[in-house]
Amino acid sequence: MSRMLFFLYSWLVFVPLMAATTLVCGLICLALVPFLPADRVARYSAVPWARLCLLYSGVRVDIYGRHNLQPGQSYVIVANHLSQFDIFVLYGYLGMDFRWVMKHELRKVPIIGICCEKLGHIFINRSDKHAAIASLNEARARLSNGASVLFFPEGTRSRDGQLKPFKKGAFKMAQELQLPVLPVTLTGTWDILAPGTIRLQPGHQATLTLHAPLPVTSHDDGEVQRLMELSRDAIAAPLAQPCPEALA
Repeated sequence: MSRMLFFLYSWLVFVPLMAATTLVCGLICLALVPFLPADRVARYSAVPWARLCLLYSGVRVDIYGRHNLQPGQSYVIVANHLSQFDIFVLYGYLGMDFRWVMKHELRKVPIIGICCEKLGHIFINRSDKHAAIASLNEARARLSNGASVLFFPEGTRSRDGQLKPFKKGAFKMAQELQLPVLPVTLTGTWDILAPGTIRLQPGHQATLTLHAPLPVTSHDDGEVQRLMELSRDAIAAPLAQPCPEALA
């Protein structure tokens, strides 16, 4: 019975509300972009959009480790990727000015694609190496005045909720720009909407854990591997712990 109620709620309440909110917040974004900096536009449009979508789905978000952030510092943020709901949680509650590195197919999503482009997010074509490098070079130019860049280093969502191997792109960028890497762990979002399903499970709790930043200490080849391994270890720790506040 509960599954049927969840199914009806998803399609009769959540989806229409999310579509309407996406339209309204998207129009606000496009109206403000010519007049305000991207971070303020995101604060007035994308952040409310994300928080409202979480509210409609009954998701509560707990945040740990915000004391690890230094005001005005730019970071290369790396986070695990469990669900489409990761977008809502990060945009709604990370509390930073950042630019996503996202697959170029998302540019075609109605409203969301054009708003992401106007806000300066980076679309990357992973099937075209030269185009991908050009997109990352473009991202470098946007990291100023405390703006950060966010990667999902696994490259895609985890289908089984387990942490996958990391790709090196984010850590190479951190080394080249001498920016600290900020590992971020998401938990709980896989239970809300697992990859490969449209069965929304309302009422869950999501957790966002911000770990201590990892400074870049050298320019040698081993530094990228070191940053990647330390970031993966940090992100993995709360996934195995019931109390992430103890690790934050």
